Amino acid sequence: MKPSKILIVDDEPFNLDYLEQELEGSDYEIFKATNGQEALEQVKLTEPDLVLLDIMMPVMDGFSVLSKLKADTSTRDIPVVIISANNDLRNVVKGIQMGAEDYLPKPFEPTILHARVSSSLEKKNLHDLQTLYLKSLEREFEIAREIQLSFLPTQLPTLAGWEIAAYFKAAREVAGDFYDAFMLPKDQLVFTVGDVCGKGIGAALFMTLYRSLIRAAAISKYIMPGLGELADFAANRLKQIVSCANNYVMETHEDAKFTTLFIGLVDLKTGKLSYVNCGNELPLLRRKDGIVTELPSISPAIGIFKDVDFTVGEILIEEGDLLLAYTDGITDTMNINNVTFGKQRLLELVREYPGSCPELLSLLVTQASQFAGDIEQFDDITLMAVKRI
Repeated sequence: MKPSKILIVDDEPFNLDYLEQELEGSDYEIFKATNGQEALEQVKLTEPDLVLLDIMMPVMDGFSVLSKLKADTSTRDIPVVIISANNDLRNVVKGIQMGAEDYLPKPFEPTILHARVSSSLEKKNLHDLQTLYLKSLEREFEIAREIQLSFLPTQLPTLAGWEIAAYFKAAREVAGDFYDAFMLPKDQLVFTVGDVCGKGIGAALFMTLYRSLIRAAAISKYIMPGLGELADFAANRLKQIVSCANNYVMETHEDAKFTTLFIGLVDLKTGKLSYVNCGNELPLLRRKDGIVTELPSISPAIGIFKDVDFTVGEILIEEGDLLLAYTDGITDTMNINNVTFGKQRLLELVREYPGSCPELLSLLVTQASQFAGDIEQFDDITLMAVKRI
């Protein structure tokens, strides 16, 4: 283990020599400075673990040195013990208020000197360990975020006669929201928007599970017993997808986090949209003439009840129509007055904007951000728009 580095700053040679001699036998590496300017230069060169700082000095006094050290992110965590006379309590108080760790009274008492130095270095070592641990956690979160993002599509399908766009922004390092879009045979597009309850690592882990289950069930050729007699292939497939995800979670994970989900299957040739809404926000359908309606039909969220008979809704998307699916992160966006962005603002923006899917999502995100101002985003935001051109 490397010896701790101590910088002694004092304009009196006697004090410098005394402190150096007292600390010399304690396995410390000692550095010295005779004024404030020299002290700052030594800090940059030596990166000390502790500074013993006299207050009254020429060129630059101790308060100026202390102020500069605490203002710089690279030096603010270096503990500073100010040196002051016993009868100079006012300067001691000022130094502590400015961020000094402790004070050392003159004339020096060896026992107090070693106690102050030992205590300050111990706190510095604990702080360094904490910083190292936090950095390792940050890296682990970064890895988790990268892995989670890999579960989301890197690009959306390119569709002749159709447009599709998505927006996703996590409120934290990892998210509980997810989305997906992919093609099935016979020009059928499947797209999803989901929101796992809760936040943090737990929600993120279940997000990856739900997203994978839904994708795997969607592309599977297996038809669940009891669904094969349905005349409508799209309704059949959607029931299979959500039932598969729900049954697996309910049978395998006793304390599972549930997820809300909107999943749609579009026949790109006819424009017929079949969908299941499992407790998610009701999607908005903007007709070519500007009329906006919410898609009805709601089933319970996935991961709450066993053997649910999920309801399939149907609607025709005509030329010029646009569908917006979203999670509650955007409507729950809050400003400084604790007012939420709300569904009504979202609806009005969709009604008034007949542009492309990417342009609409950009507008919604910009408006929500301006509404929030300096208030930090507290929930994941996911948007997906599908338009028939």
